[in-house]
Amino acid sequence: MIQLIVGLGNPGPEYVATRHNAGFWWLETLAQQWGVQLAHSRDFHGFMGMAQQQGRKVWLLQPTLFMNRSGQSVAALARFYKIAPQEILVAHDELDLPAGEAKLKQGGGHAGHNGLRDICTQLGSRDFWRLRLGIGHPGSKPEVVNWVLKKPSPDHRIAIEQAIDRSLLAVPDILAGEMEKAMRAIHTVVSAPSQ
Repeated sequence: MIQLIVGLGNPGPEYVATRHNAGFWWLETLAQQWGVQLAHSRDFHGFMGMAQQQGRKVWLLQPTLFMNRSGQSVAALARFYKIAPQEILVAHDELDLPAGEAKLKQGGGHAGHNGLRDICTQLGSRDFWRLRLGIGHPGSKPEVVNWVLKKPSPDHRIAIEQAIDRSLLAVPDILAGEMEKAMRAIHTVVSAPSQ
């Protein structure tokens, strides 16, 4: 059962609309839907809130450390509330999926994503769940850093927001442990614009 939901991104106004902050966009939309105010916590290095969902507490966390240190925030909260890695869902941007697609999976590597890398290291486990929000790939490795730290095109932003909305509809199934059902809903293929 998922007890902690994390959205990844970089803090600061200059990053708000960048592709790397797709996880923040997702978490902020979920918090809004649930009527949860995210408040800053120095202890957990992030904005956090709690919702009662399906008869139990679910924590929401938006780390305020930069992406490559976000695992410190996740691990601090998980240790304090005794939340196991398999009870954590992390929403993050995904280069290997086109804008408009999203995938839910448990475990696996970090595929070069600095946020996932740090979470794996800080938790000492790869067993947490990931909600991968497609942002597309620039086509060459040297362009990746510039790509993730830039705003998507209007068409891509719309496609990403549609994937966010579709995946949020599956959150009740995720919380109920109905992961196969959630995957079927989230993995619906949508044709995305090229840029």
